[in-house]
Amino acid sequence: MTFEEIHETYWPKVYRQCMGYMNDHDAAKDIAQETFIKVWQQLPKFRNESSISTWIFRIAVNTCLRQLDKDKKMPKSELPLEISEKKSINNEPQVQFLYQYISELPEIERIIITLELEDLKQKEIAKIVGLSESNVRVKIHRIKEKLTRKFQKNGR
Repeated sequence: MTFEEIHETYWPKVYRQCMGYMNDHDAAKDIAQETFIKVWQQLPKFRNESSISTWIFRIAVNTCLRQLDKDKKMPKSELPLEISEKKSINNEPQVQFLYQYISELPEIERIIITLELEDLKQKEIAKIVGLSESNVRVKIHRIKEKLTRKFQKNGR
């Protein structure tokens, strides 16, 4: 698979995963772009020990987490305007609230649910997050329950 094919195939999924972390259109786009720069640079070193999708999603997760760490260390007043103001990928209120609720989840839960929303197999998710498949299955169930309760609590 060429880089162009990889980019075309995985860009939308990586972007949506980044939205789950950042809940900001521009920031998610920047992080997704940064992810693909890393994929381009590291592609010759890819050893096929996992699927290409697992490898790409792991890069995206790490890139999102690094950005979140940087944002935490930067005082709010120094955040660029486009990061401090939340912009939505979709005007549909339910989707906006879903991304907002996902962004409020603990780190491991954000990773798991964004990968689940991308229809990754639970076996792949388990490899990415370093948990057993059964543990991932239980966590997905609990995360969905948590999100459902949040929607119900807020009358959505």
